[in-house]
Order: sequence, then structure tokens, then C-alpha cells
Amino acid sequence: MAMAFKMATTGMWVTDECKNSFHEMKWRKVHRYIVFKIDEKSRLVTVDKVGGPGEGYDDLAASLPDDDCRYAVFDFDFVTVDNCRKSKIFFIAWAPTASRIRAKMLYATSKDGLRRVLEGIHYELQATDPTEMGFDLIRDRAK
Repeated sequence: MAMAFKMATTGMWVTDECKNSFHEMKWRKVHRYIVFKIDEKSRLVTVDKVGGPGEGYDDLAASLPDDDCRYAVFDFDFVTVDNCRKSKIFFIAWAPTASRIRAKMLYATSKDGLRRVLEGIHYELQATDPTEMGFDLIRDRAK
């Protein structure tokens, strides 16, 4: 079993698949978003779902569970007022109100370790319901 990095504070491991998928999204634009989950039994952070280049932000929001925590990264492409194409990567810590307290604590304490492995994130959002991570908020933050 190949592991990329151990997160010292929680003892969680981030799989190579997480880092490789992130690099494919960042450099090759193969994915629009990636959703990560923690497997509590194996203590691994793994890839839960990837969105293809044709998928959008609504697809990401729909893929997050209503009753469990997740991490997600989203590659937001936009055009500036100077007509320049830009891309910003958002990290989203999803912890809905209906999720278990243990899961919320585990995801909160493991977040910084995963962020260190995923180099190149521009902005971070923490959300407990969809209104806290709306597309308008993403667009306003990026510009």
C-alpha cells in the first residue's frame, strides 16, 4: 500500500491517489473537482469522487453528502476584466450540521495536514450548508 504523507497531528495517511489526482487537476485539467473522504478504520484520506472537465460547481455541490463530512477541491476558471483567462483552486471543508460530532472533529483536525500535501490551493471555505459555499461566493472570492 503506497502512502504519500502521514499527517502528524491525527495519525491519518494521505494516499498517493489523492496527491496524483490533485496534480492531474491542477496541471493537466483532467478533473474539475475532487472530493476526499476519511476512512476511519484504515486511517486513510482517499479520493471519494472526481468530476470530469465538463462538470461544474453544481455537480460538486450535489456530490457532497447531507449527513457526512468531506473535503473538496474545485478548479474555478474565469476571465478577468482585462480579458485574461485565470484559474483558482478552492479547498472546501464540508461539515454539514447532520454529520456526527466525531466526524466533524476528525475532519477539522486533519484539514491542515491534507492542505499541506495539496500544494497550490488559493482559497479555503468552510461550510455547514450549501449557502455557505454558493457559486456567487466562489466567484466573488476569485476576483
